[in-house]
Amino acid sequence: MKRIQRAAGAVVGSAVGDALGGPFEFGPQGAFSARFPAPGAPGAGGEMCGGGGWEPGEATDDTQMAVLVAESLLERGGLDLPDIFARFQRWAASEPKDIGLQTEDVLTNGMPWDLAAAIHFQVNQRAAGNGSLMRASTSAVHFAAAGQEATMDAARRIAALTHGDRAAWEGTAIFHELIRVTLEDTDPLTALPDILALVHPDHRGRYATVLAPDWHPDQATEFNGAVWPCLGSAVWALRTTTSFEDAIRAAIDLGGDTDTVAAVTGGLAGAYYGLDAIPAHWTQPLHVPLPGFDERVLHLADLLHLAHRLATTHAGDPPTDRES
Repeated sequence: MKRIQRAAGAVVGSAVGDALGGPFEFGPQGAFSARFPAPGAPGAGGEMCGGGGWEPGEATDDTQMAVLVAESLLERGGLDLPDIFARFQRWAASEPKDIGLQTEDVLTNGMPWDLAAAIHFQVNQRAAGNGSLMRASTSAVHFAAAGQEATMDAARRIAALTHGDRAAWEGTAIFHELIRVTLEDTDPLTALPDILALVHPDHRGRYATVLAPDWHPDQATEFNGAVWPCLGSAVWALRTTTSFEDAIRAAIDLGGDTDTVAAVTGGLAGAYYGLDAIPAHWTQPLHVPLPGFDERVLHLADLLHLAHRLATTHAGDPPTDRES
């Protein structure tokens, strides 16, 4: 499979999972399949249903923030952390339909870009949500060609803009590396032991638990809005299914933070199975509003163009903190 097919699959797949999962957020287990039977069954189809304040096919804050990261990387010619933070702030100030409580506090507490998340963590002692993981599909595609060290470093730096807990940095770094090896035609599941060896020792054990072959989301000790069970659930969905569609179904049927678990699953499964494996009736209604950015709305063609640019634009040298 061509690399660009996997890259586009990661970006579009994440957005598709997000849009499918949004209407089922905080719902019970099995709600998606109960409402929408598997393909071929009577009454199948119509999964891009909308609801819960979302239009059919509308992506949530997960994909909106992923697009903001992507556009900063491309327009600034590399990783410009103050610029990404400023885009996040502009977006947050425009009253998006959904924004994580922790992310909102960090972006609106008036502190500078390099202190806001750290101070939030010092005060609250809780910052291991999945809000940095949910937006990582675009940066993972962009930094994949730069190699293992560069992509994991970039993941940690971008995560740290909103999440002061290193657990969130490490989960995002694992996702970046999973995407990188998948784009290289390596099975991400077989690569997991080597990836875990690169995780900070303070957090390696917890990730080793949720990424183990015999782990099931029912064993999670935290709600899947936390970064560890979110990533673990996404990898579980990829491991226990044999198609993009079935992986997304499995992810949403877990209930809880369905949009983010499905977005992370969609990024992994999209890279694994490629763009062509994503059902057209899921991609056609897909759209991504960008509050605060001139009422722009991205559609499938825009996401494909974005993915192509991310995958073919040189990520440059190891990222630096540009102040300009």
